[in-house]
Amino acid sequence: MTDPLFAAVAVSLGGVLAVLFVAHRRDNTAAVANAFVGLVAVGAPLAVELALRLTVDPPSTLGPPLLAWVAVATCLHSIGMLGPYDTNWWWDHLTHTVSAGLVAALVYAGLLGLGESPSAAGVPGAAVLGVEGLVVAVTLVLGVFWELIELTARVVGDRYDVDPVLVQYGWRDTAWDLVFDLAGALAVLALDVRLSVPAASRFPDATATVVAGAGVVAVVSTVAMVLFVLAAGR
Repeated sequence: MTDPLFAAVAVSLGGVLAVLFVAHRRDNTAAVANAFVGLVAVGAPLAVELALRLTVDPPSTLGPPLLAWVAVATCLHSIGMLGPYDTNWWWDHLTHTVSAGLVAALVYAGLLGLGESPSAAGVPGAAVLGVEGLVVAVTLVLGVFWELIELTARVVGDRYDVDPVLVQYGWRDTAWDLVFDLAGALAVLALDVRLSVPAASRFPDATATVVAGAGVVAVVSTVAMVLFVLAAGR
């Protein structure tokens, strides 16, 4: 890992740990929960990176840019839970742009990394949307998925009279979130940002399994959340 990217990961991880400490001192359950999840989000890729470097011959890597981007996005979100989401109107826009940009860059690199065109490779929607259209579409779909998670968290909080782990400020806020998700995707396309994940190309079967599994989890989770929200609204 190059020094600047390693520094970004280290500083971001330290930031998440600091948020966890401050949130605990303030008895802020939502911020504690988000910081803990943030530690997992940053720690899991680092653990995989270490395993790839130590156990695979020759050593492989997830890619320093990916690790740094995940760490920075997670740190920004964790800090936001301490107050910036409420006091700075632009903080939510910043975190959505950075996070959506990460998703878009991964999708973009993945599509361009195919040995043949996405449509020839059987990627759904590729013939109609093209690479750029697919990047935008996938980013927005995952953005909607995140908004649904926030809505479900609010419903759970209201129903059981507990502080929600995530905050959903209404449909206007949701619309703006999706606008900045789109901005992140368009910025990646305009700047031609392509994240390299060497381990993905080296272990294509494992990568395909992880992606397929994530897709199944996302679909099942979406259905479950929709049913829960509808049932809670009755």
